[in-house]
Amino acid sequence: MKSIELFAGAGGLALGFSHAGFSPVAVVEINRDCLDTLSANRSTRQRCGHDWPLIQGDVRETNFSEHEGRVTLVTGGPPCQPFSIGGKHRASDDCRDMFPQAVRVVKETAPKAFLFENVKGLTRANFSDYFDYVKKQLSFPEVVRHTDETWKEHLSRLRELESNWFSRGLSYQVHTAVLNAANFGVPQKRERVFIVGVRNDLNVQWEFPKETHSYDGLLWNQLQADYWDRHKVPLLQRLLTPRAAARADRITAEPRQLPWVTVRDALAGLPDPEKDSEASMAFHNHEFQPGARKYVGHTGSPFDEPAKTLKAGVHGVPGGENMLLRSDGSVRYFTVRESARLQCFPDSYVILGSWSEAMRQLGNAVPVRLAEILANQLRMLVDGKKMLVAAE
Repeated sequence: MKSIELFAGAGGLALGFSHAGFSPVAVVEINRDCLDTLSANRSTRQRCGHDWPLIQGDVRETNFSEHEGRVTLVTGGPPCQPFSIGGKHRASDDCRDMFPQAVRVVKETAPKAFLFENVKGLTRANFSDYFDYVKKQLSFPEVVRHTDETWKEHLSRLRELESNWFSRGLSYQVHTAVLNAANFGVPQKRERVFIVGVRNDLNVQWEFPKETHSYDGLLWNQLQADYWDRHKVPLLQRLLTPRAAARADRITAEPRQLPWVTVRDALAGLPDPEKDSEASMAFHNHEFQPGARKYVGHTGSPFDEPAKTLKAGVHGVPGGENMLLRSDGSVRYFTVRESARLQCFPDSYVILGSWSEAMRQLGNAVPVRLAEILANQLRMLVDGKKMLVAAE
């Protein structure tokens, strides 16, 4: 099944969809460092069964009409800074807002489905009209904005059209949801909004996958000592925070969902780069980064919970939450390899660039595991075939 990947970044979304059997005919990225990363991982992608045709360039200057009717899916993560808590919150007034281009590519290619990802901030109340505008444009991509029309006027026209839609033109059912990656087996508490559209003429109904993992599942696993025994944690170090202990006391039966995957789970088998630099050299991107410190609002990720959200930062990564909080209260920065594991990239996948640049790429990425779960759900819907088994 053929696809197009826009704003590919380090390739997390594209890799997950490749694992699920989608074969990209174009993977578009403008950033040179990201392209270096994508190029460096050619052999890893080939193990998925195919290579990726990389296109270096601005999506705004790329025509996709040659792919009309030939691709099943369009995916991508339009730059999130216009809607990010850490950004300038300018939405449609931000020149980095690429949702209009995402709509254009859907219009030019008419895929069976599309999936776009963005920060949770897009769903904030002050962006509600613009978020609705994005959804309405994706619902009716052929209804383009006039040159003398403001986006709010265009939105009004689209809303009016929605209630009186009798045309046989290109249109999509559009569904949105904020998903926490930790609830799908990703070792990171990462909330992002996903926008999925399915072409109306297919007459199928999209549903987001059900959550499979939970915090209560983790607490139960820890209370039963299974978690601690598996990791051979000494008795005196088997500690829950007061808040976690209080929640654990309210659990009276084994939860149906699997336990959250923790930082300790994710980093299993990796040597501590601060204590054993020689052993760490056996792993790509696993060098110790000095200078980590705690301060108000930036305390690091506890070892025995999913990590806090990895952050990219508007001007690189100053540190912040991209740190490991050890059981003894000390902190250190996550290495690039550890961060890649938190985003579910395989150890064979290298991230190029300085530490801050590599962390920027990873902070902007979609966790590979979550991408694969969504990809399998979409594949079943539009292809009607059995779901592929998610890669470990």
